[in-house]
Amino acid sequence: MLFSALGTEGLFLLLLSQRWLPGGPGDRYLTTPTTVDLAANTAISFSTTTTWQAYGGETTLRYLTQLVGLVSQNFLAGAAGLALGIAFIRGFARDRSATVGNFWVDLIRGLLWVLLPLSMVGGLVLIWQGVPVNLVPYTDVHTLEGGVQTIAQGPVAALEFIKNPGTNGGGLFNANGAHPYENPTPFVNFLAMLAIAVLPASLTITFGSMTRNPRAGWALLAVMVVLFAGGLAVCDFAEAATPPQPAAYHVSGGNMEGKEVRFGIGGSVLAAVVTSNGATSSYNSMHDSYQPVGILAPLVNMLLGEVIFGSLGTGLYSMVMIALVAVFLGGLMVGRAPEYLGKKITAAETRLAVLYALLTPAVVLVLTGVALSTNAGRAGLVTNGGTHGFTEVIFACASSMANNGQNIASLSANSMFYNMTTAVAMLAGRFGLAAFALALAGRFAAQRQWPVTKGSLRSDSATFGVLVPGTILLVGALSFLPALPLGPIAEALRR
Repeated sequence: MLFSALGTEGLFLLLLSQRWLPGGPGDRYLTTPTTVDLAANTAISFSTTTTWQAYGGETTLRYLTQLVGLVSQNFLAGAAGLALGIAFIRGFARDRSATVGNFWVDLIRGLLWVLLPLSMVGGLVLIWQGVPVNLVPYTDVHTLEGGVQTIAQGPVAALEFIKNPGTNGGGLFNANGAHPYENPTPFVNFLAMLAIAVLPASLTITFGSMTRNPRAGWALLAVMVVLFAGGLAVCDFAEAATPPQPAAYHVSGGNMEGKEVRFGIGGSVLAAVVTSNGATSSYNSMHDSYQPVGILAPLVNMLLGEVIFGSLGTGLYSMVMIALVAVFLGGLMVGRAPEYLGKKITAAETRLAVLYALLTPAVVLVLTGVALSTNAGRAGLVTNGGTHGFTEVIFACASSMANNGQNIASLSANSMFYNMTTAVAMLAGRFGLAAFALALAGRFAAQRQWPVTKGSLRSDSATFGVLVPGTILLVGALSFLPALPLGPIAEALRR
């Protein structure tokens, strides 16, 4: 937490002083002022790997701010998240240990062995595919209609690849993954989604390897894949269906509003579901134009709390924490003391797991209620009200709490109210959840490793594979089902 606080403070000061930095772009292009609340929100956003962008990158920040401030936090915050995940795994792997590792060692390993090599290779691939990296001034060109268009430039490739494996997602351009400089080819689009999901998903295999129970890691990965496929199917079904308005005029075809033809419905939906599961906001379509059931899928993915892939490191312990709740419930059903991978789940461990599960609904629902019950919160609903306006607000709170960064763009979020409330959600989603997870890991590390007996619920059994996703959906439904009918479900029923 101290390391992240220092990084946040340094980025905050850099954002406030960027007007005095040399280099481009010119002042006439920077039309969004970097206020104190926006600078604080942005600094917290990047240091928590959320990259909630209440600003347009090309209209707000100088090149040096992007390179020195944002790129460095993409690496450092991503490596810190990886260190959290590895420390959590050690809680299950160690036997009667007083520690779960050395943060600084894990941080350096994550940087030098994982993020830097991947980003250097990935950045060169992006340059090969046409993603620019330069420090030249913006280009003003004359259009065929006789007007003047400004084409933003910048060190795009330097920022573009690390934002995906580092689970940040904030691009140099406001359009993010839909901008042709950030996402010029189908191969780059596929590579970006692969970079988002591979590292968080592979940590389940790391978990099995470090705990000397590979099948347990594969079981967690299988649960993630099943839930991922379910969300993808729901979102694709909703967006592939003909919307009611065109259908009334006998026009057939899926919902292409807010999507680019070069990605189509399938590529847009896949990116939306991958990014909502992977805690990276590098999406390539406008979620404001999705059908109500279509937007429900990425919203639910975030409300479930990073259990499907999730952020680098933190996604793994989100899945394991809910698995502990499932094992506890399973133990109650058969009247046995619950344990997982040879670690007994006593009342103290259960309390930590339950507090972890309750923190997300507590933060998301309270902030949503405050936003909708105050003039400052409702002032952000400049385009839509009613059920769709409710969806915009809860989507913003869920995205911030999940350290994801996606947004429904019609919510005007660059205000004192939303800059502060989303910052609270981002801090709770990163450090509040991490505190419970590491406290639990410390308790498990101090325990002895108990042998697995016939009375234990095997962590690689079919029963475990059904119990865990069932618990995920049950806890999610109990937490958020009363709220969702006020937003996307009500909007779907009205059409």
